[in-house]
Amino acid sequence: MTTAVSGTGSPPPGPLARLKRSFDTHWYAWAMVLPVVVVLAVLVGYPLGRGVYLSFTDANEANVGRTIGVNHIAATYKSVGLDNYWKVLSGQEGHFYSRLGWTVVWTASCVLLHYTIGLGLALLLNRPLRFRALYRVLLILPWAVPAFVATFSWRLMFNEKYGIFNAFLNTLGLDPVDWLGDSTLQKVSAVAVNVWLGVPFMMVAILGGLQAIPRELHEAAEMDGATPWQRFRHVTLPGLRPVSGTVILLGVIWTFNMFQVIYLLIGQGASSESEILVTYAYRLAFQGVRDYAGSATYGILILSLLLVFAVFHRRMLARQEATR
Repeated sequence: MTTAVSGTGSPPPGPLARLKRSFDTHWYAWAMVLPVVVVLAVLVGYPLGRGVYLSFTDANEANVGRTIGVNHIAATYKSVGLDNYWKVLSGQEGHFYSRLGWTVVWTASCVLLHYTIGLGLALLLNRPLRFRALYRVLLILPWAVPAFVATFSWRLMFNEKYGIFNAFLNTLGLDPVDWLGDSTLQKVSAVAVNVWLGVPFMMVAILGGLQAIPRELHEAAEMDGATPWQRFRHVTLPGLRPVSGTVILLGVIWTFNMFQVIYLLIGQGASSESEILVTYAYRLAFQGVRDYAGSATYGILILSLLLVFAVFHRRMLARQEATR
C-alpha cells in the first residue's frame, strides 16, 4: 500500500502546456474554428480596438491623418486620457443623460410592446384555427421586409401632405398632423414603426416556446380545475421563461442600437429630444465638424451599458432557475 506525500509529484501544467495539449488533441476543431476567429477579429476586434483607442484621444476632422491629392498630412491628435469619458459622464458635454433617458424609455416601451403583442399573437396561432398557416405567413412579412424599405414606406405614410394617416384624418374632417415634425409625435411614430418591425420575431420565438411545453401539463391543470388564467400563469409563463429571457435580452440589445428606424424615419429633422445614443454618436462622427473621439466615447459607453445589462439579466435568470 502506498501513500501520497504532500509536496511531491510534478507541478500542474501551465496555460501554454494545456493549450498545446488541447491543440494536439483537437487540432481538427481548431482548424474549423480558425476562419471564424479571423473574420471576427477583422470585422469586430479591430474596429472595437480602434474605437477604444480613439476614445482616449482628441481625434477630430482637423487633426487626423489624411491624403489630399499627392500630399499626405500626418495625424496630430494626441492622447487625453479619460477626459472624454469625464466630460460625458460628469455632464459637461451636456447631451448624454437626456439622450440616455429617452433611449431607455424607447427601449423599454418597444420591448414591452414587442413581447406582449408577440405573446398574444403566438397564443392565438398556437390554437387550432382555420387558415393558421396563412396567418403565420402574413404576420411574419414585416420581419421579412428589409428594415430600410419598411421604414421608408412608413415615412411616406406619415407624410404631412400625402400620407395615408392624414388622408384618413381628412375623411373624418380633422386637420392633418405633422407626424415627423413635432418631437413628441416623432417619438410616437418611431415606436410604432419599430413595434411593427419587431413583433414578428417575438411571435415566432414565443410560438416555438409554446409548442415546446408538454400538452400533458395543460391537460393535468385543466383536470385539476384550473381556470384558463391560472393555466396561463402557472403553466404557460413558467414554460416560456427560458425563451422569454433570451428574446428579451436580444430585444433590448437590438432596440437600444436601433439606428435605422430613428435615422431613416426622422432623418435630418430629428430634434435633439428624439435622438437616441447611437444616432447621436453617428452624428458626431459623420455630420458637421466630425468628432471621432467623442463618437468613439459614446460607442464604448453604449457597449458598456449593454454589457452591464446583459450580465445582470443573465444573473437574474440564473437565480430564478435556482429557486424553481
